[in-house]
Amino acid sequence: MTQQNQIYKCEVCGNVVEVLHASSGQLTCCGQAMILIKEKAKEEGREKHLPFAKKLSAQVCHGGDGLQVQIGETIHPMEPEHYIEWIEIITADGKRGKKFLKPGEKPEVEFHTRSHIKELRTYCNIHGLWKITL
Repeated sequence: MTQQNQIYKCEVCGNVVEVLHASSGQLTCCGQAMILIKEKAKEEGREKHLPFAKKLSAQVCHGGDGLQVQIGETIHPMEPEHYIEWIEIITADGKRGKKFLKPGEKPEVEFHTRSHIKELRTYCNIHGLWKITL
C-alpha cells in the first residue's frame, strides 16, 4: 500500500516517482516492483546530505515565513554523476514547495511562504531521501 508523498525508485532504469494519491496498488516499472526510498535523518553521510536552514527576515519574505536552505554542512557535490535533484519544504498546514536543481548549480535555495515551514526534504541521486524537522 502506498502513502501520499512517498518516493519510489526503479532499480532497473532509475525512474523516481512521488505518490500523489495513496492506493492499495503496487508501483511497478520495467516489469518489477519499485523500491520505497525511506527518509534518512541521522546516519553516515549526513554532513553532506542534511538540509541546513537559516531563517530569512520577515522583510525579505514580505511578512511571511522564509528559509535559505543549503544542503550539507560540507557542501554537497553537484556533478552530473552525483548531485542533489531537489529540495522541498513542508508547511504546518500541509502545503509543499519543491525546487529542482541541476548539476553545476549550488545546492542552495530560498523559500518564501505565508505558512510556517516545519520540515525539509532533499533528494540525492545516489544516497536517496533526507529529511529534517524544524
